Amino acid sequence: MKQILTKIFGDPQAKTLKRLSKKVAAINAKTDHYRRMSDADLKTQTVSLKKRLSKKGTTLDDLLPDAFALVRETADRQIGMRHFDVQLIGGMALHEGNVAEMKTGEGKTLVATLAVYLNALEEKGVHVVTVNDYLAQRDAGWMGQVYHYLGMSVGVIIADQSFLFDPKYDNAEHDDPRMRKLRPVSRKEAYQVDITYGTNNEFGFDYLRDNMVNDTELLRQRDLNFAIVDEVDSILIDEARTPLIISAPAAESAETYRRFAALAAQLTAEDYLLDEKHKSVNLSDDGVEKVERLLGIKNLYGPENVRSVYHMEQALRAQTLFKRDKDYVVSDKGEVIIVDEFTGRLMHGRRYSEGLHQALEAKEGVPVLQEMMTLATISFQNYFRLYQKLSGMTGTAYTEAEEFQQIYGLDVVRIPPNKPLIREDRPDMIFKTEAGKIAALVEDVKRFQKQGRPVLIGSASIQKNELISQALSRAGVKHETLNAKNNEREAAIIARAGTSGTVTLATNIAGRGTDIVLDSKSKKLGGLVVLGSERHEARRIDNQLRGRSGRQGDPGLTQFYVSTEDDLMRIFQGERIAALMDRLGVEEGVPIQNRAVSRTLEAAQKRVEGYNFDRRKNVVQYDNVMNRHRKAVYSLRRQILLSQNSFDEIRKLIADKARRLNAEWPAGGPDMVAALELSFNLPVAKAKAISQIKKEKQRLKEIIAAAEKAYSYQEKELTPDLMRRIEREVYLQVMDTLWMQHLEDMQHLLEGIGLRGYGQRDPLVEYRHESQRMFEALQNTLCDEVLMTLFKIKPNDLTLIASDGAVETELTKAAERSVEQGVNEVSEIEREVTFERSTSAGVSGRPAAGQKNRHRQRKAHRKNKQRGRRR
Repeated sequence: MKQILTKIFGDPQAKTLKRLSKKVAAINAKTDHYRRMSDADLKTQTVSLKKRLSKKGTTLDDLLPDAFALVRETADRQIGMRHFDVQLIGGMALHEGNVAEMKTGEGKTLVATLAVYLNALEEKGVHVVTVNDYLAQRDAGWMGQVYHYLGMSVGVIIADQSFLFDPKYDNAEHDDPRMRKLRPVSRKEAYQVDITYGTNNEFGFDYLRDNMVNDTELLRQRDLNFAIVDEVDSILIDEARTPLIISAPAAESAETYRRFAALAAQLTAEDYLLDEKHKSVNLSDDGVEKVERLLGIKNLYGPENVRSVYHMEQALRAQTLFKRDKDYVVSDKGEVIIVDEFTGRLMHGRRYSEGLHQALEAKEGVPVLQEMMTLATISFQNYFRLYQKLSGMTGTAYTEAEEFQQIYGLDVVRIPPNKPLIREDRPDMIFKTEAGKIAALVEDVKRFQKQGRPVLIGSASIQKNELISQALSRAGVKHETLNAKNNEREAAIIARAGTSGTVTLATNIAGRGTDIVLDSKSKKLGGLVVLGSERHEARRIDNQLRGRSGRQGDPGLTQFYVSTEDDLMRIFQGERIAALMDRLGVEEGVPIQNRAVSRTLEAAQKRVEGYNFDRRKNVVQYDNVMNRHRKAVYSLRRQILLSQNSFDEIRKLIADKARRLNAEWPAGGPDMVAALELSFNLPVAKAKAISQIKKEKQRLKEIIAAAEKAYSYQEKELTPDLMRRIEREVYLQVMDTLWMQHLEDMQHLLEGIGLRGYGQRDPLVEYRHESQRMFEALQNTLCDEVLMTLFKIKPNDLTLIASDGAVETELTKAAERSVEQGVNEVSEIEREVTFERSTSAGVSGRPAAGQKNRHRQRKAHRKNKQRGRRR
């Protein structure tokens, strides 16, 4: 189908490249103009371009030829690197908001400077997103020389640190000269600059942190304007399945996790149903009976055993689906650290959620850390879609073009290499057994090393990495090993990987972002040899490994070694192929090269890629629902935080509350009197008088007028200035408390919503419906609790600083006490009443009460506590 459309409409890639190539001529026409300029004149050009941009009707596209030519000339003078024409095309692809696919070694770091500088002219901030701390610092320090020369400021954001590029500063102790000019500064300073380099995690976490602060001085980021994501497939696809979560400890016994870990260890293969393709595991009927017997309970899935089911599922997942030294490692300190599935790097500071990490700790017999309660969370998909314009660059994106378009609205533009690719890609060698494959791999490594050629071996896991390393050592092959356990030496190891006779063994694409540069002897001998020890489930990862060889027209060779015992082969047709090799009498160490088998492997990879895409797409569809809630809450929160006067928002809450009371309670009824008294602190006589009004419109008008008058009385007692500050503190405190509860409730809803499918109902549609109901309840509760708290605060709850009238931290504490009192009051009421739970949805969070019940319960509670107040 795709080929037919291409014949009819033409190749869109060719059309795009042709269009961008025409602009290259315009840039080149500016070359002599900037080349003739003195250094002093060149430095003034940024000011000139900004003046042009300020003129009405002028766009960044109008400035592109000059900006690109200017950056090209500056890079040549400052760092000795001059952009090739194809790199100019790459820069234009980034500026237009696309993914630029450029082969390894084509200079993506330099290409980014073109689009970064052009977009920084708007003075709205540009973010360059990298996959790790090293690359963020290296690229900022390296390219910072170009930006600084042109009058642009450059910052760096990494875990727990932030820097500013400063040519006058010198950290002589740093090994890499490109990082010596990075001066430590505050987080906020690093974001206020023209261009900020940083890691995807830190940009996302800072966004969440900014939506948790109670003081504008603590805000870090500016509005999210333009971002270029380096290694975009790694960040927007590979890591997209793991959301960013800021959490706090929740009460849960470590002993419980240990108990269920021991129980899971007693289960055998007959006790559960394991699906490796879909990475899921469930207890079989026999397994359920066994667990019930071991726990001494009658019904594992009874409502009283909800927590037991939760712990059992996580313990079983930890026992069967997660492998040590593949999915995680255990450090010398006894910490379970996640291993990135695609890069092989350790993910320090990241933990599996929902108790899975604790289950792994219990399985490994290390200290079980507390389970965490979510305070804030966002997926990478929805974080990066917050930017006004987004682009990315990588060596391997085309196989995921559909996902980039559907999820992010990004088109993939394949940029041609500066020099033709002359690398030799040999067909796969297929072995019957793992042992035979590794033996053949070692022999070939010895042969290539003897020839003096550098060799890079790729493995799919730390376990395989160490297995091959042991085999190489037994064979006397001197080599460097790079995996998650020693990735702090990553750059140094990769930098030497192109030296003649060097053998480097790396997990997956470890070392990505650092070029393997060949010495002259290696080039003469045929270049870098890349050997893949097995096929990855994604073709893109294999292509990344191949791409390490043959950079910038260098010679090279790539070869993959596959056995029928490899995970991918074993799951997809491995036994059939092994049986065929047996019939043909193929010996263990003898490979075959068969196109049909290779096609089967590629088909398997495509199926896995499709399945993973569907999973990520499904995650996005559900997270989009949550994202609408997040946007609404964060937008209102930011409005309250930045506002000097929240009174208009409080008036809206009073009107909203009044409308709901007026609609819910019958005129003249005692319930309305109690509701008015509780909600707005109205005197009983006034509340009774209002409740007797028969006409709804008139009654509503009187409710609002009386509530505003009562609020005015409260304001006079506290003074208007102080009331404005109290309003903000209370609003933020209540919102944050309810938002955390909403996150937990939404998570519980998500966990059980799939069960609706058994009732022939679409889980996604059900999730949208249920979540909307929950969000409306959140908004109503927010209104109720804010008003209740504001009407209760009294002057003796607060402490003032007489010297300047500022409110000490006691204001915050008083607000917290009032919020806590209000929330606890609701909680006490809820404990007195039995609520219906939606067991079909598996919701086990705090149940929500109807508004009528809430007012009746508060009335009864107030009478029981004798809380009546009169003025």
